[in-house]
Amino acid sequence: MGTEGKRLLPGQGWVLALTSVASFMVSLDTQVVATALPVIRVQLHASLAALEWTVNAYTLSFAVLLLTGAALGERLGRRRMLTAGLGLFTAASAACALAPNVGVLIAARAAQGAGGALVLPLAFALLSAGFPPERRAWAIGIFSAVTGLAVAAGPVVGGAVAQGIAWPWIFWLNVPIGLALIPLIVAKLTPGARASASLDPIGLVLATGGALGLVWGLIRANSVGWASPEIVAALLAGAVLTAAFIGWELRAARPMVPLRLFRSRAYAAGNAACLCVFAVLFGLVFFMAQFLQTGLGYGPLGAGLRLVPGWATLTVIAPFAGALIRRFGERTLIAGGLTLFAAGLIWIALIARVGLPYAELVVPLVLAGSGVSLAIPPTQSVVMTAVAPADIGKASGTFNTLRQLGGVFGVAICAAAFAAHGGYASPAAFISGFRPAMGACAGLALLGALAGLTIPRRRGPAAAPPDSGAVRAPETELTR
Repeated sequence: MGTEGKRLLPGQGWVLALTSVASFMVSLDTQVVATALPVIRVQLHASLAALEWTVNAYTLSFAVLLLTGAALGERLGRRRMLTAGLGLFTAASAACALAPNVGVLIAARAAQGAGGALVLPLAFALLSAGFPPERRAWAIGIFSAVTGLAVAAGPVVGGAVAQGIAWPWIFWLNVPIGLALIPLIVAKLTPGARASASLDPIGLVLATGGALGLVWGLIRANSVGWASPEIVAALLAGAVLTAAFIGWELRAARPMVPLRLFRSRAYAAGNAACLCVFAVLFGLVFFMAQFLQTGLGYGPLGAGLRLVPGWATLTVIAPFAGALIRRFGERTLIAGGLTLFAAGLIWIALIARVGLPYAELVVPLVLAGSGVSLAIPPTQSVVMTAVAPADIGKASGTFNTLRQLGGVFGVAICAAAFAAHGGYASPAAFISGFRPAMGACAGLALLGALAGLTIPRRRGPAAAPPDSGAVRAPETELTR
């Protein structure tokens, strides 16, 4: 790409910087508590179930409210609702830090998730609308590097802060960032045009209810049993409400999620690959942090630092995603990246044992990290490039909902494999469950690779999507 192609238009640097930082803050909190849980358990006298919900409350409210957040942004203005989401997230972070008991912490984590459900899809929509199709892949590569690094860095940050300072500072760190971002977004981003369509309250209720049933069932199944009445009822209700949502959206005059978008093979396959990408990413982070502590005996900070070689690839590879996508296409990068990821996980499963030297983990961790770093940006690029500018907000909400549900799904499936073969009684018992958990994670990665292979081959460099109109994004979404 020549010098002219690399030059940012006025305001695009602010779009990229502000949306990436907002996404980093929200994404970090999906995993930041993981390595701090032992300290929280002691200081707040929390039970195992309560500890579980300090993680799940955030994921649950985040996942089920993403579509609502995207719809509110389209109706009331993306900038306005992005700042509202950041305000809620920042206030909830302070409430987490001040929580006197685990019940208040869980409630504040749920409020954090609600704020994040506004921030993430609207930040992604503003980023996608702020760049023309031929530059969008490059911008999404930077955004993906920041977001993916946040998810992977969560255990490192959580372990370092809990061990070096105190666990409330995990949440206090969000407060100055949020307070700085809000006035910058108001000053540097234009309000943008609002959609004239209604909020589709019936669609919102059906979508939220369906996601709530499915997510609740997946989160709770491993603790109360997959065959328990609670789980069967939750999953059945989620499936019925999801089917009702699809039926309603097919007939609605102004649907919240235009199902016509899924007629595009690129859009449908990209979303399916996204589901698998984040399922394996969350599953690996969740269990690898525990493997290093429970299986190999490292402390919270030591475990987090030993994950760095794998996740460092996100900062090395993702910024070049735009050039890689233009050269190889999304199809090749998604399928190839997830195949590499699966190979790394299978390698880890085969060598896992009590007393495993950490040096033997470095190469498979780097292999897995390289694979997911190659796969994340093209899944986002293919989805957002397949839609017209008018549909970017709704496409972003759908994409991010599937991304968070993928994380819940991946942890649930890997945890089910773990529980069937191992436990926490000893390092050997943990590793007995860890191996099949990594095998299940590798299987999900290969499913994502198959989905990637169904994406049409790119014809020409960074072609504009059909019906997208001009190659430049609408001026209302650029910054001053």
